[in-house]
Amino acid sequence: MKDEELFEEIDTHQSVTERYLGLSLGKFFLALVLIVLLGIYIGVLLYGTNSLEVLFHLEDYEADLKEKVVSLKKENAELQREYFELKEISAQ
Repeated sequence: MKDEELFEEIDTHQSVTERYLGLSLGKFFLALVLIVLLGIYIGVLLYGTNSLEVLFHLEDYEADLKEKVVSLKKENAELQREYFELKEISAQ
């Protein structure tokens, strides 16, 4: 009989979080706040203005610009060759 009374007494003095999670109410809310803040931080990293998505977009844009530089250099070389040929013809 004494054991049952002790168990009943323990159960009534524990909060719900202590009974099911093993944490006091204050520690539970602190852990909850930390988890929410961590979730917000990760969300900003993934979808914010300094996100991975923006980084990948900028890397693609950089590759496009490098390709454009190469093609413009080729076009410039062809136009310079044509210019000097025309200049040589007009000098004669």
